Amino acid sequence: MNPTYANIGSDSFDGNISTLNLGPTHPATHGIFQNILKVDGEHILDAEQTVGYIHRAFEKIAERRTYYQITTLTDRMNYCSSPINNIGWQMTVEKLAGIEVPKRAQYMRIVLMELARVADHIICNSVLGVDTGALTGFTYMWQLREMIYDLYEEVCGARLTTNMGIIGGFEQNFTPRFDKILKDFFIAFDKIFGEFSSMLERNRIFMDRCVGVGAISAERALSYGFTGPNLRATGVDYDMRIASPYSSYEDFDFIIPVGQSGDTYDRFMVRQLEMLESIKLIKNAYQNLPEGPTKFDVPEFLLPEKEKVYSNMESLIYHFKVVMGEVPMPVGEVYHAVEGGNGELGFYLISDGGRNPYRLHFRRPCFIYYQAFTEMIKGSVISDAVLTMSSLNVIAGELDA
Repeated sequence: MNPTYANIGSDSFDGNISTLNLGPTHPATHGIFQNILKVDGEHILDAEQTVGYIHRAFEKIAERRTYYQITTLTDRMNYCSSPINNIGWQMTVEKLAGIEVPKRAQYMRIVLMELARVADHIICNSVLGVDTGALTGFTYMWQLREMIYDLYEEVCGARLTTNMGIIGGFEQNFTPRFDKILKDFFIAFDKIFGEFSSMLERNRIFMDRCVGVGAISAERALSYGFTGPNLRATGVDYDMRIASPYSSYEDFDFIIPVGQSGDTYDRFMVRQLEMLESIKLIKNAYQNLPEGPTKFDVPEFLLPEKEKVYSNMESLIYHFKVVMGEVPMPVGEVYHAVEGGNGELGFYLISDGGRNPYRLHFRRPCFIYYQAFTEMIKGSVISDAVLTMSSLNVIAGELDA
């Protein structure tokens, strides 16, 4: 924060203060949300966020959808890492229903969730480079993201909004083509990520633009409810994969990168190091896939084979019953959280035994840490505010939900 402007009131400028709308539709916002800035020249004196431009009432819609159909809603939150959202929701339902997923499916979930984390961080860090004037790294790193989408497509047929997996695990094993694409991805990642890192991590221009910009202390971050890379950048080593392990993460050794200053550069570096740790997790989980089934035998949630649905009346009826939720659910309430691309992604579910949730609340990391944006940019200049927003990785779909 620039000390010259940190505590200056509007009366000190003799009416020479301007109001600037940063968004809702502006390239620098990386999504549809608005910041109304009070500025003196380039210096920000105050700011007010306006959210809700793409609010789609997911939580209310979920009260009218069956458990099976809600997975598609989760895709549209942080669409940069859809599989984490999908699997987090499926694990919430499994927790309510008392379903224990086979070990093989748990390892498969780790592979796909960590691929999603890498895709998320590729987008965040390469776009941060663009916002400092380095476009080349963005276009170069995009190749890796496309390879990850090829892997998604091989598993579920979709690339962005994946609808990945099922309640109880996965419909099928990884295919030989998945194996080939994944091995090619590892080779490409080592080369491309290494060059991207050498281009930005110690680049004097990039560091001058990022070091000390948009800093927040660990105490303030915790007060706001920060989680994920933005909290770890302040020096707090909190990660849901360690704090409350799920999907057999406890079987693996991995490092939780942390920063010190909580500034834009620390957020960038935490995500850089997290990508390396995710690659290690993917390799370990994939190379040590346990033998056994890919899904738990829960007929209430497993769709019949497609060939049978086309030719057998009983299978067609059963397919309809599964999708439309014609099965009883336990009465109760559960909370389950996973380590999403942006932090603790939680699902608070209340069931009254019907085919739809009585109440469902999504804990969206973006919505929580975006509240601190005003505090983080006061006293800075507009160009620094853009970098701060970019390094927070504010995803409009997750912000509004």
